[in-house]
Amino acid sequence: MEPSKAMDTLRSFLGKYFYFCLSLLIAVVVVYGFSHTVNDNLIHAHPIRPIILWFHAIAFCGWVVFFIVQSALVRTHNVSIHRKLGWFGLALGIAMIVLGYTTAVTMAKYRVINPGPFGDPAPFLIVPFHDITSFAIFFTLAIWYRKKPELHRRFIFIASCVLTAAAFGRFPTPLAENWWNVGVDSLVFLGMVRDLIVMKRVHRIYCWALPCMIVVQVIQVHIVNHPCAAWLGIAHWLMR
Repeated sequence: MEPSKAMDTLRSFLGKYFYFCLSLLIAVVVVYGFSHTVNDNLIHAHPIRPIILWFHAIAFCGWVVFFIVQSALVRTHNVSIHRKLGWFGLALGIAMIVLGYTTAVTMAKYRVINPGPFGDPAPFLIVPFHDITSFAIFFTLAIWYRKKPELHRRFIFIASCVLTAAAFGRFPTPLAENWWNVGVDSLVFLGMVRDLIVMKRVHRIYCWALPCMIVVQVIQVHIVNHPCAAWLGIAHWLMR
């Protein structure tokens, strides 16, 4: 095949199937990451984990499935069903945000009562709070721009990528050791590559979203490794 025809084929494929393929890749990341911990830390955990962790896990898996289904509906031109199902996604996203914050605090309290090898859970509380807040921001933007497909699909895509941080954090080392955000950023970067190939330019959303994400991620990792008094005060207050 001639190079120009090969590029046209690639451009056509990415234009049609990128988001669906990435939804499947996100599912693979989630399954692989949590496969290393779900048995010992949830299903057969000892001591038993708080019940809210089960609800959080169900909602998390539900979002992954929802993203796959919605991507498939768009690809098969079932836009009307996609829009109707979007109201379920709105409710699910809100539930995930509420469950996310509540679960983070609940599990921090749990680790105080049942201390593990990582010591004080207060510094690490910034990690789930960062992930949930990032998801909430991009999810809200996706809802706000739901009538503008080019914006909506990218915000939903980035929000879904953000959720993979917890899965990447459970990958075998060294990715799990302070580098879980690299996995998230790599998925978002694929979105930039897709735009560059398909549209011959990167959409403006990625041009501000990814740099902002990286800056906040660096601050997050710094706080985890060098907790400041201000954050520790907030974290301990939340845990009380």
